Amino acid sequence: MTTALIIGDLQRGITGTYPFTGTVLPPIKSLLPRARAAGALVVFVHFALRGNGTDLPAGNALFKSFHEAGDTFHEGSAGTEIDLPVADEDVVVLKRRASAFAGTDLDLVLRARGVDTVAIAGVATSAMVAATAYDAADRGYHVTVLRDGCADGDRAMHDFFVDTVFPSRGFGVVTCADWPGE
Repeated sequence: MTTALIIGDLQRGITGTYPFTGTVLPPIKSLLPRARAAGALVVFVHFALRGNGTDLPAGNALFKSFHEAGDTFHEGSAGTEIDLPVADEDVVVLKRRASAFAGTDLDLVLRARGVDTVAIAGVATSAMVAATAYDAADRGYHVTVLRDGCADGDRAMHDFFVDTVFPSRGFGVVTCADWPGE
């Protein structure tokens, strides 16, 4: 079994704007050295839109609001820089939709490394984490979600996903400290 740790949307524009994201940074920061030492592929996924708006889905108010946030989500801006230490052996993936797989080369990278299991962390639980977990399962990966490595603007929504939705889909749910990383 080869494992990847996928960490999504913990980028400066998000961590600096949405206070709920601060809860996930300490457990993930302490997990990173252990995950790397265990041989897990660490993948950071960050979200950005083109400044000219050519990648906006027509009529989608949510993506329009992201685009209108300017440097928070515009490709190449400081807001899209990852807010965790990235090592040379890590992989960085740029995404333009909720799932880390949608329109990216993530699946290609994971398959090239022989990954069959993914652990997912990041924000928001009901958005990036859920979309990436569903997409990973659809592609045949075994999925674990890191309970304290995820957060949502609505704590009840986070709890509902990690306590009810993810287990009902057959996903493992563990804390960062309890994740074996191998």
